[in-house]
Amino acid sequence: MARHTLAPLSRTTLAGLLLASACVAPLAVHAETTVTAVMHAGLRVMDPVFSTSFLTRDHGYMIYDTLLGMDEQFHVQPQMADWSVSDDGKTYTFTLRDGLKWHDGTPVTPADCIASIKRWMGVDGTGQVLQTMVEDMSAVDEKSFSVRLQEPTGLLLSGLAKLSSRPAFMMPERIAVTPGSEAITEFVGSGPFTFVADQFRPGVKVVYAKNTDYQPRSEPASWTAGGKVVNVDKVEWVTMPDAITGVNALLQGEIDFMQQIPLDLLPLLQNNDDVKLDTIDELGNWTYFRFNHLHAPFNDPAVREAAMLAIDQQQVLNALIGNPDYSRTCATTLGCGNPFESDYRYDDVVKPQLEKAQALLKSSSYKGEPVVILHPTDMATVSPQPVVIADALRKAGFNVQLKSMDWQSVVMQQGNQSDAANGGWNIFSTYATLASSGDPFGNTTLNASGKQAWAGWPDVPEIEALRKQFALTTDDAERKAIALKINELAIDQGVVIPLGQFTIPSAYSQTLHNVPHSPVTVFWSLSKSN
Repeated sequence: MARHTLAPLSRTTLAGLLLASACVAPLAVHAETTVTAVMHAGLRVMDPVFSTSFLTRDHGYMIYDTLLGMDEQFHVQPQMADWSVSDDGKTYTFTLRDGLKWHDGTPVTPADCIASIKRWMGVDGTGQVLQTMVEDMSAVDEKSFSVRLQEPTGLLLSGLAKLSSRPAFMMPERIAVTPGSEAITEFVGSGPFTFVADQFRPGVKVVYAKNTDYQPRSEPASWTAGGKVVNVDKVEWVTMPDAITGVNALLQGEIDFMQQIPLDLLPLLQNNDDVKLDTIDELGNWTYFRFNHLHAPFNDPAVREAAMLAIDQQQVLNALIGNPDYSRTCATTLGCGNPFESDYRYDDVVKPQLEKAQALLKSSSYKGEPVVILHPTDMATVSPQPVVIADALRKAGFNVQLKSMDWQSVVMQQGNQSDAANGGWNIFSTYATLASSGDPFGNTTLNASGKQAWAGWPDVPEIEALRKQFALTTDDAERKAIALKINELAIDQGVVIPLGQFTIPSAYSQTLHNVPHSPVTVFWSLSKSN
């Protein structure tokens, strides 16, 4: 048998191998990839069921998951669970997909999901209506549970898949038993990222790490549906003192992503090859105003009609946005670009009809009493609208008083049901994401149940009857017909008056790729190159 021996290495050969080893070794070590993002505010409120804050909602999508998702065609899709429906349409059985784990390593169970749905139903507008229709929720086996309804409804699937405030996020049962009116203190989800608690600085910095146990669905990602594939190791949200600081940080490569770019700062970014401007929320927002229906003068439908006819929607958008690339007129209360879009009374809602408004006001019950319009002065997205409204109403013959204050004071004042002479108000304006405004329940302004409704307190029993009818049908064509009728009544009765739609551009480094376009800001799918 031949014996093989190794010849001793020369010093030159050994040195070469060591040098080669030193050069190759770093390539075998994974370089951690972190995306640093500046969101529109600093995160302080962590519970996306307790709060309707958009930032808290975005935080929710980082660490929690939903049973169902919504794709870019507004179709409900399976996410954590698939479902089947009984022949009578009253029982839905949800089956959890394989591999679902909470971030503490324990499996997701039907009991967790049932407790989470109950918590969500207790505080969400759609969920509260659904709650009255649910007869029972119970586990079927280790992976399945059933929801038994008193009668068929389309609200169950659409509610569990809703995009925005409040999405029905799933939590462990021990956390989900906390009433929705109380904020949770433990943040354990089953979503694509985990919350790094020891690095959290409220209002300053929040860190999310890739959930290495997460098993995404196999379908392509689409809005909140499909495979939530995470391609980076960490995402850090950092707070900047102002927008210009954030823009400068982006230009210097100190951050990777800025969620909202003020339009007046766009010129700083438009010709920079290292930065991409992108409207990732193509659906955008709608702005609108509300009358106080409880007191004169807007307890008279004719006075509300005169005010609506006086306003030029394009003037509002010019003052608010000033850039036609990021705004559009829209007459519907359910949003242009949404499934229930309508152009009902387009000219009356969008274009000023000043002579008609003046004539109608003269023949109405209006006696020249002051119209108090709340005017927030510290938020660019809500400050211009009252000024334009006030100018239009004065031209129509109204006696207008702008009541200036900060936005938080406006929020507190909204619930004041006193008349204007005793500290109340007659008109206020705001805006909302179209992701949460596209149906008669997601859009809280369409609740017309009088003093039980949202601020403004319209009382239109026919709308409430139609909303109930909408809840009790699962037929898409019938649901659309009902929604369109609700929109018509809302315009005719002055329940809410649309002022147009707008989008807010984002900006990010060219080192980021495949940044998702979605009505909510998400960080799966994207990747980062060096």
